Amino acid sequence: MSTALSAVHRTNGRTITERFHAFHAQNPHVYRELERMATRRLATGATRVSLKDLFEDLRHQLPYGVVGLNNNFSALYARRLIAAHPHWASAFELRRRRSA
Repeated sequence: MSTALSAVHRTNGRTITERFHAFHAQNPHVYRELERMATRRLATGATRVSLKDLFEDLRHQLPYGVVGLNNNFSALYARRLIAAHPHWASAFELRRRRSA
């Protein structure tokens, strides 16, 4: 990984994936809520779901938002949702990951 890319993907020496796992471990309710919201949207006939839209809705639904919910985590949550619900794969647009 180049130095420039490394700086983009690391904060305090931790990669986005490492920060995501730490956030998820401390906030499992966020995944459950995103899963519930995606289920509801797909049940109403939506064929595409935007995790960034779900993030914004979640931020507005919770009284004080979700401290630490980073937009960089949206793709990782999408991948986690697809892993749990493979039949949702076509509902989420995923791009190739540049780093692990």
